[in-house]
Amino acid sequence: MPQVAPAQSGRTDPHRSGCPINLSLEVIGDTWSLLILRDMIFGGRRHFRELLAGSVEGIASNILAARLRKLVELGMLTRRQDPSHKQKAIYSLTEASIELLPVMAALGSWGSRWLPVSEELSVRARVLAEGGPELLDRFMAELRHEQLGGPPPVPAADGRSVREHLQQVYEATREAR
Repeated sequence: MPQVAPAQSGRTDPHRSGCPINLSLEVIGDTWSLLILRDMIFGGRRHFRELLAGSVEGIASNILAARLRKLVELGMLTRRQDPSHKQKAIYSLTEASIELLPVMAALGSWGSRWLPVSEELSVRARVLAEGGPELLDRFMAELRHEQLGGPPPVPAADGRSVREHLQQVYEATREAR
């Protein structure tokens, strides 16, 4: 992602400021971008239809298309044709989006403590918080392997990936309701 020049008077930079929080929000601060990345990270969704059908919040198809285009333009996702189908594309996370995982985990943990969340939708945040940096690092290594073709991560003792573990905990919590 290109670096933004420091704020100067009379500058032509389209950003409001060079503040890292402001610039981060310009990338992921709209209503849908972070949720799309969430669904790709935690749900393993990589196709338009999967993202559309799997959206708990009910994203509209035109909004999804616009946000995917924006995330590709910003270097948060890549898009390539699906070799199995001419009209399908496969979206992949980039290193920049994978490195948002600790931020997402912190947001989930904060939201679980301070907001009226549902147990089933907050259980993954709790598991990630309890697993600490080691679990986040393992998950990021798995994402790099899956999305970027990085080296295979060291498997967990039980053989499950972090995403599989999080999904199993989520499903168990949902069934217990």
